[in-house]
Amino acid sequence: MLSADEWTILALSLRVGAVAMAAALPPAFALAWLLARVRFPGKVLVDAVVHLPLVVPPVVTGWLLLLAFAPAGPVGSLLQHWFGISVLFRWTGAAIAAAIMALPLMVRAMRLSIEAVDAGLENAARTLGAGPWRVFWTLTLPLSLPGVLAGAVLGFARSIGEFGATITFVSNVPGETQTLPLAIYSALQQPGAEATVWRLSGIAVAVSFAALLASEWLTRRVRRGLHGV
Repeated sequence: MLSADEWTILALSLRVGAVAMAAALPPAFALAWLLARVRFPGKVLVDAVVHLPLVVPPVVTGWLLLLAFAPAGPVGSLLQHWFGISVLFRWTGAAIAAAIMALPLMVRAMRLSIEAVDAGLENAARTLGAGPWRVFWTLTLPLSLPGVLAGAVLGFARSIGEFGATITFVSNVPGETQTLPLAIYSALQQPGAEATVWRLSGIAVAVSFAALLASEWLTRRVRRGLHGV
């Protein structure tokens, strides 16, 4: 059985993961479509920047977020001036860090799905009089939907497991920013907390495994629907 504090950790992790996924979904799809369908100068550079969080140490990403969202930072000062809020040491900051770290995986999955859509179908629709938006809504989006869903669930799973950028950006505050990975890290520092580590690790594995299964199930279900099976 989980303690009240462990239930709080789980609920916070799910909230951070869900908000991070929802926040990253629109820009991830827009970037995936841009990289898959548009040719423009500097495309390789944009692609590299999008995937940079995959190869840069997460601590570096967290440090850059800290610089950006600090009260004197370019983003933090605007948030403080216009809305009187700060995301430092808040769960919203943890969601931002998780969204940044999940974005490259989401873009990658969605881009592959968009590239798999036959461009000939889109061109044929345009020759028949369909405008760009109609082509997008009736062809590109429905046919790439399996990859979009898979990318979204994968982003959620990645958000649940985010550690390095989060602890650097918003610290490890119980009840506010302490998600599952951070709670496991804290428990590892405490003598005699092996049972807690096992429980929290088991929860983390179970949630991640369930997300991957859900991603596969959704992908197959949507594909069956698209093919009329």
